[in-house]
Amino acid sequence: MASGSLTIGGRLLRPLYRAVWADPGRRARKLLQFAEVEADGSRDLVRAAELTDDPVLRREFLHHARDEARHASMFRARGLALRATLGSTNRTALLPDWIVPGERRLDDLPVDGDQAGRLLAFIHLSESAAARDFAVYHSVLDHDPKTGAVFHRILRDEEFHMRYSLAELDRVAPGGRRRLLWGARLRRLWKGYLRLAMALAEKIATIILTAQYFILLPPFAWAAKRAARREPLGWVTISPARPR
Repeated sequence: MASGSLTIGGRLLRPLYRAVWADPGRRARKLLQFAEVEADGSRDLVRAAELTDDPVLRREFLHHARDEARHASMFRARGLALRATLGSTNRTALLPDWIVPGERRLDDLPVDGDQAGRLLAFIHLSESAAARDFAVYHSVLDHDPKTGAVFHRILRDEEFHMRYSLAELDRVAPGGRRRLLWGARLRRLWKGYLRLAMALAEKIATIILTAQYFILLPPFAWAAKRAARREPLGWVTISPARPR
C-alpha cells in the first residue's frame, strides 16, 4: 500500500501525522508502544492457536503470532536506537499519543473454537486498520528512512494477515462474513468510545480539581489571615485566675 494508494482519510491526515512523527522523542516512544502491542498480540494469537480445534486455524494463528513477535522486535530495536540518539534537552511536542494509533490488542475477545468467526473478523478489521495507518506513517517518514523502512516491511505482513483472516472467515463461517464484520466494527467503535471517554474524563477531572483549588482555597486562606491579624503578637501572659 504505497503513498499513491492511500485512502482519502489518510491523505487528509498526512499533515497532522507528519507533525506528530517529526518529533524524535515521540517517534521513539510510539515505536516502543507499538512493540508492546505487537508482543501482546503475539501472545493472544498463541493462546488462540492452543484453544482452537481447527488445524488450519492453528497453523495460521501460529504463523501470525511469529510475525507479530518479529514486528515487536523490529519496533523495539528501532525505538531504542532512536531513543539512544536523544539528548537530555529533548522535549516532546504537545500532541496526544492517540493521534497516531497502532494495531489494536485482542483483549476481551473470546478465542475458543465456537467464536473463531468473531476472532477472525476482529483480526481482519484490526489488520486492515493497521495497514492503512502504517501506510500513512511510511509516507510521512521521508526524513527518517530507517523508521520508514520498518513500517514498509511490516506493512507487507499486515496485508497478508488481512487476506488470510478474510479467507478463513469465509471458510469457518460461510455466509456470515457481513454479520461478523459488522459486529466486529461495532465492538471496535464501542471500545474506541470508551478510550476517548476515559481520556476526556481525565482532562475534565484535572480542570475541575484545578478550579476547586483556585476557587475554594482562597476564601479559607483569607479567613485564616484575618484571624491571625486579630491575635496579639508575641507571648501572652495568662492570668493566674484564668482556668486552664
